[in-house]
Amino acid sequence: MRVLILSDIHANAGALESVLTSAGAVDGVWCLGDVVGYGPDPNECVARLKEIPNLLCLQGNHDAAAIGHLDPEGFNAEARTSIEWLRGSLTDESLTFLHALEPRMETNGVTLAHASPRQPVLEYLLDSYSAAENFYYFGTDFCFVGHTHIPLLFVYKHHEVSMQIPAANTTLHLERRSIINPGSVGQPRDRDPRAAYAIFDSEANTWDVARVPYDIAAVQERMRAAGLPDRHVIRLAGGW
Repeated sequence: MRVLILSDIHANAGALESVLTSAGAVDGVWCLGDVVGYGPDPNECVARLKEIPNLLCLQGNHDAAAIGHLDPEGFNAEARTSIEWLRGSLTDESLTFLHALEPRMETNGVTLAHASPRQPVLEYLLDSYSAAENFYYFGTDFCFVGHTHIPLLFVYKHHEVSMQIPAANTTLHLERRSIINPGSVGQPRDRDPRAAYAIFDSEANTWDVARVPYDIAAVQERMRAAGLPDRHVIRLAGGW
């Protein structure tokens, strides 16, 4: 099975469409959460995901905040501004979609979690120490996570955990007991502004690391028109 792995779309319809076009034909799409937040296109992104056959989608922290399941006081001031705008912009159809999502699930022998298997909503896995603790919280060979907006691979082997930042447009042969992050579709934070995604081949246990450009300026223009925070607008072009 060839599966498109997405995460952290963040209401960026331009980036999402570029990823879907670049990925081509797949057997399924697994979205690891944060469909909305930050960006100008929350309803468009929800509607586009709903069109996709064989979609599995998790609820991220921005999704949870948008529907009142997470207190926005835990976010920084600019993120709170974005959430307030988001709550006033979501349609009933988008709210229904977001309410139905869960932050963690298992499918086809893979654990999916927005943030981490231990704390599926909010924990950031950015170092080997935090990752090592999380291997106790799932029993499948692989766990796919998002939330950090950075492509990462953690492998548990011989009682040690290694960390790798995979290069774009490479293929990884996954070892059993791995935690893998595809990076962010709509707001990358690894200094590469191109939309990030991955293709998982469940038979070969391979992970294709992919980046694709999109029209960043058009998304920034919509963000400015919506009155979204300048910092969120600027960061798209720098990938931070």
